Formats: sequence, structure tokens, C-alpha cells
Amino acid sequence: MCSLRFIDLFAGIGGFRLGFERLGFECVYSCEIDEKAANVYESNFGESPLGDITKIRGPELPDFEILLAGFSCQPFSAAGERRGFSDKERGTLFSDILRIVKAKQPKVIVLENVKNLLTIDKGNSFKLIKELLEKENYTVTYKVLNAKDFGVAQNRERLIIVGTLKGIDNFNFNNFHKMDSIKLKDILKKMEKWSIYRQMIIL
Repeated sequence: MCSLRFIDLFAGIGGFRLGFERLGFECVYSCEIDEKAANVYESNFGESPLGDITKIRGPELPDFEILLAGFSCQPFSAAGERRGFSDKERGTLFSDILRIVKAKQPKVIVLENVKNLLTIDKGNSFKLIKELLEKENYTVTYKVLNAKDFGVAQNRERLIIVGTLKGIDNFNFNNFHKMDSIKLKDILKKMEKWSIYRQMIIL
């Protein structure tokens, strides 16, 4: 049986891809406009995702079942100017995701952004995203998750939006099992112990 295929848009250094590959899924396309991030991604996965999403022609993409996109968060972040979709440079990038969705109709869409997307512009920006996906025949579920609840030593809240094509079982966030929180010092201690053990082997 073939593994499910996914594309990795706004790929960054590959966090989304790492998680999905660990589940046995196959990445068939990646895209990232930032050259430095793309270089790290290439170092991590052996392929360069360097490219501009606005130049992607949906029909030319390989077939895939899952679309991943941590699209630009600056227009929605509480730390920025919070211009939302009125940010002409980055606020309209969701339209490029939607264009690809319309062309390929993936079974599942997974989007990630700052939690402020829920409230900016009195919630109208998020409402528009949800309505546009529903118009394309997707059931949309969403939740704010924190990285510290899933084995990461970082207090980082992010909005996760999941769209499932009608006819497919809806995604249920309640199936997620939280992990015990860890601290950076715990990770550093493990690294220190491993470093000592490795030196013993070399000696």
C-alpha cells in the first residue's frame, strides 16, 4: 500500500515535513521563498525547496493527498502591525493556497498560523478563510495548541486549522494525547550525558 503523499508549502526549515515523514507519509513537493531557510531545509532533507508560491501553477504539481502550509504569520501576529489581509505583500498569500486547493482538491489541508488570526479584524480574517475552504467542499476544524504539551521545550502557541474533504471522516483534536512538559535543561543534560558516553566509546 502506498503511503499518503503531501506537499510542504511555506516549508521553512522543515518542521511540518519532519512530523509527517515520521508518520510514514511521503513529501512530493516543497516550497520556501526565504533562501536561508531553504538552505537549512536542503541540509535537513537533501532537497532545495527554494521557490515562490505565487509562481506555482497548481495543475503542474505532482498528485498528493495532503497539503501542509504554515503560511506567513506576520500580518496576523500580535507582535506586528496586525494588518491582516490588508497587508498586500504577505496578507494575501492564503489566496495562493486556495488556488492550489482548487486545482488539486487534496483530501486533507493542514494550516498553521499565530493564534491572533482568530481575533484580528474582529475575527473576520479567520471567518473568511473558513468560509472559503468550506466553499471548496471542506469541513474545517481548528484549535490553538501549545508546543510545550507535545514534548517540546518551548511555550509556543499556534493555531492549527484542518480541512477535510467532504466524505472523509472529520478530524478530531480530542484524539491528541498531551505529553509531560520538559525543560531545556533536561535536554541539555541528556546531550551532556551522550557526549560523555561518546567520548568513552572513542577512547
